[in-house]
Amino acid sequence: MMGEEVRRDHTNLLKMSLAVEESRIYWENFDPGIPRNRLAAIAFENRWFGDKSMPRVKTILGDFKNRYNAFPQALAVLRCWGPQELFDRRNLCHWHMQLSDPIYRDFTGTFLTERRRHSPPRIDRNVVMRWLQDRVGDRWAVATQKKIAQSLMTSAADAGLCTPEKQQRALFYPPVSDTVLTYLLYLLRQSRFNGTLLSNPYLLSVGLSGGFLEKRLLRLKDVRFSRMGDLTGFEWQYADLRSWARGNRFSNRGDEP
Repeated sequence: MMGEEVRRDHTNLLKMSLAVEESRIYWENFDPGIPRNRLAAIAFENRWFGDKSMPRVKTILGDFKNRYNAFPQALAVLRCWGPQELFDRRNLCHWHMQLSDPIYRDFTGTFLTERRRHSPPRIDRNVVMRWLQDRVGDRWAVATQKKIAQSLMTSAADAGLCTPEKQQRALFYPPVSDTVLTYLLYLLRQSRFNGTLLSNPYLLSVGLSGGFLEKRLLRLKDVRFSRMGDLTGFEWQYADLRSWARGNRFSNRGDEP
């Protein structure tokens, strides 16, 4: 198996939001040959993340260990691929953050999906705080919950799921290219997660479900989807995510994943 979604709640959102730019830098610079005990020093000395302090660099690397290193084939692909389109990078960061954070996963995959049924489809801090308090109860102080709620909204905005306004935030869906959709399917195929390839919070969060999802699946070239009545099936052009990347020559850095 490639990896497994995190299921235990944690407070990493207090320290890290979606971090799209930091993720891009990490994909470009990370080398699996670097000793783990030297990674922070090398990242700091080589200014991977600009002028960020050593404690901040350690925080970033610690979070990315869960987001990316926990899925080694995916990280290998991202390192060599280096997606150029911003919306592609946003989607990839969003899905990996969902995998590593159950609160963010529930927020974007379930709560925002439900809020989109409201007219108009919007959220604000009070609405998110009520949802979060129902979600976590009294496990964390109110001040902690407020910070997590703010990070949830900030991350959702960075992922293209809502507008960045401080008060009322309109909800919408980001564009999802066939390439990143195929990446997600191969990633989920090799991972442990709650749901199915046709119904899960990763696809729901970006508006892909039901008949609309099936139409998108039918046009993919590296995954063949079929339906006969209630029976559905997938045929895979490649054995795994890394083989898919090699077959499509995703090698912007000149090496193979």
